[in-house]
Amino acid sequence: MLKFLPVLLLFLTVSEAAEGDRPNILFLYTDDHSYRTVSCYPEAYDWVSTPNMDALAQSGIRFHHATIGTWCMPSRAMLLTGHHSFGIESMRMEGDYPGSEYDPEQCKFWPAEFRKSGYQTAQIGKWHTGTDTGFGRDWDFQMVWNRPRHQGNSGAYYYNQLIEKNGGEAVMTPGYSTDNYTDWAVDYLRGKEGRAEGKPWYLWLCYGGVHGPFTPADRHLELYPDAAVPGPADVYPPRMGKPTYSRLVEQWVKGPAGEPVLAKGKTKGGIKANGSKTLTDWVRQVNQAVRSLDEGVGRVVETLKETGQYENTLIVLTSDQGFAWGQHGFQVKQAPYDANIRSPLIVAMPDRFPSGKVCPHPVGGVDLIPTFFSVAGLELPWEMHGNDLTPLLENPESSEWNNPVLTVHTGDSYGSATDVVPVGDDTASRSKLYMRGDVPWWASLVEGQWKYIRTLVPDEPEELYDLRNDPDELVNLAVEPDHRDRTLAMRAATVGELEKAGAGMVRTLPPVADLPE
Repeated sequence: MLKFLPVLLLFLTVSEAAEGDRPNILFLYTDDHSYRTVSCYPEAYDWVSTPNMDALAQSGIRFHHATIGTWCMPSRAMLLTGHHSFGIESMRMEGDYPGSEYDPEQCKFWPAEFRKSGYQTAQIGKWHTGTDTGFGRDWDFQMVWNRPRHQGNSGAYYYNQLIEKNGGEAVMTPGYSTDNYTDWAVDYLRGKEGRAEGKPWYLWLCYGGVHGPFTPADRHLELYPDAAVPGPADVYPPRMGKPTYSRLVEQWVKGPAGEPVLAKGKTKGGIKANGSKTLTDWVRQVNQAVRSLDEGVGRVVETLKETGQYENTLIVLTSDQGFAWGQHGFQVKQAPYDANIRSPLIVAMPDRFPSGKVCPHPVGGVDLIPTFFSVAGLELPWEMHGNDLTPLLENPESSEWNNPVLTVHTGDSYGSATDVVPVGDDTASRSKLYMRGDVPWWASLVEGQWKYIRTLVPDEPEELYDLRNDPDELVNLAVEPDHRDRTLAMRAATVGELEKAGAGMVRTLPPVADLPE
C-alpha cells in the first residue's frame, strides 16, 4: 500500500492545483435597475454618476442591449435554471404575495452542479424564488432575505429585514440592506465567514436596490440637487399603433406646474402617489438610491484586488430587469419596451478578456448561465435555452455573432401552466393573463437592430421597432405597409424560437390584427 502513496499524493496535489486555478465567478445582481441609471451608458442623464460601475466597464465589456428578464421572480428562476419561464416546471406563486413554491426534483437549480464539480457556491441578499432557498443542496453558504417565506416582511427592502443564515431561523437585522449585503460579501471574499480556502467559488450577490420604495441611504439624500428630467415624448396617451394596454396606459398626469406626476391613488413599487412628487423628483430619488449600489460594487471589486483574487475572477454586473419612469406612460417593469425591461450588463475579467469594449449585439439573461459553465470549464448539466457568450467576451464586435434574443412574459405562470394562453373573458383568465392588471403576456424577438413584439391578446397589433433609428420605440413600423414583409419574417422567427425552446404556447397563440397591405 505504501508504494502507491507518492502517486496518490501527486494526484491529489495536481487535482487541488487544477481546482485552485479554476476561475471564481462574482455575479452582482441588482433589482429594478435600469441601464439609464449607469453613467457609462449614453442613455443615462448627464447628471448621473456611477464611478465604480463605470470603472468596471472600463476594465471589461459593456453590453449595449441586454434583456435579462421581465420582472423579479421569473428573472431569478431563469438565472437558477437556464430556462425561460415556460420551461421552468413546478415553479408557482402560492399563498399571499410573494409566496411561492417549487419541486426541487422537477425544478433543479444549476449551482448544485457547480458544487458537485468542486466549486463552493454562495448567495447573499434577496431571495425571491420559493420558500426553499436550497441551502445544503444548491448553496454552501447563504445570508438571505427570504421574501416568499416571510411575507409580512416582504416590503422591507431597505431596513429591518428578516435574514436567514445557512437555512436557519430568520433574525431581524437592522441597517441599510445594500450596505449589509456588501459587508457580508466583503467578509466572505476575505474568508472571514463562509468561504473555504483553496476552492473556486461562485457568489451571487443579490441586492434589493433599487426596487421600490426607492429609498436612498441617508448619506445620499442631497445628491443631484440640479437634476432635471424632461418628460418622455409619449408619457401621455394616446400612443398610436400600440396594443390597447400600452396605447391607453395613464400612470402619469400633468401636475400643477406642467411636469408629469404620478396619477393619484396609483400604487406601484411600494409607493403610493399623492401628486406631490414630480417625474424629476422620482428619477432623482432613484438615482440617489443607485449610488449605494455603486459604492457596493466598488468595495467588492477592491476587496478582490486586496485579497489577490481579482485576476482569477469573472465579474458580472446586471439586474433582473429595468424600470420605466414615464416612458410609454409607464411606471412599471414587465412591458416589452426597452425603457421597462432593458438592464445594464457589464462583464469583466481583464486577464482573460479585453477591456474598455462595448458589445453592440443584443443578448439575454438565459445566455449568462451557459457562459458561466463555459468560463468554469464545465459541461452543461442539461439543455439550456441560452447561448454561451464567451465568443463575444473574446471579440465583442464579432461580425459572426447572429443569435437573436427571445424574451417572453408569462406573468406569474411557469412551465406547463403556460402551454395554453389564457385568452378568455372570465375573471380567472384575465387575472392570469394580466397578473394584477398591468401588462398581458407577450413574446419578443430582438435581432440586430430590429425588435418584434407579439402581444398575446387576440387581434392586437404586432409591433416592430428599428432600435438603431428609433431607440425610444415610438413608431410601430408593423402598422406600415412598407414593413409588412419584415414583420411577417420576424413573426415567423419568433414562433421558430419558441418552438426550438419547447414552448407549448406555440399551439395556442391568439390571432393578431391584420397587417396593412
